[in-house]
Amino acid sequence: MKNKHSLSFKTLKLKSLKLKITGMHCSACAMNIDGTLEDTGGIMESNTSYARCECEIEFDPEKVSNDEIIKAIETLGYKVATQ
Repeated sequence: MKNKHSLSFKTLKLKSLKLKITGMHCSACAMNIDGTLEDTGGIMESNTSYARCECEIEFDPEKVSNDEIIKAIETLGYKVATQ
């Protein structure tokens, strides 16, 4: 018997992206990047490290592209290189 309250869930296929970032001067810069990315639709998690000069991002590629993520960071004044 089928439950009339059954729900259909879409399985998210998240991607990970690791970026090398230059131009950060302190941990506040890293927090600025994370805040901007987390406000961007489709990004589930952003973890930027000032000490390592990198950012690890988990996102839904159906909602946001690699290029859009990079552009969001570069708009803040930082330089980005993919690893």
